[in-house]
Amino acid sequence: MNRTSEFEPAVYIMANHKNGTLYTGVTSDLPQRVWQHREGIVEGFTAKHNCKRLVWFELHATMEHAITREKQIKGGSRKAKIALIETGNPEWRDLFFELNG
Repeated sequence: MNRTSEFEPAVYIMANHKNGTLYTGVTSDLPQRVWQHREGIVEGFTAKHNCKRLVWFELHATMEHAITREKQIKGGSRKAKIALIETGNPEWRDLFFELNG
């Protein structure tokens, strides 16, 4: 992902390990938000369940589109979330290191 601006709406999924606990979120600055999860700065679900691995993300043109997509994903089944991850990232590698590449 090449960053073109500071405001880049994205939906993302964090995990603690392959086939582990999943967290779906939305942000306007994915690298910063993922870094916050990884460092434990964000209190709550991701810190409690050690979800520090970015396993899937999708960029959107507007925050409205990103929020709509986040709600769609959150409303779906765990099986659907795993299918999203494994379509593009079958090894569940941490995509954080590819964000600014």
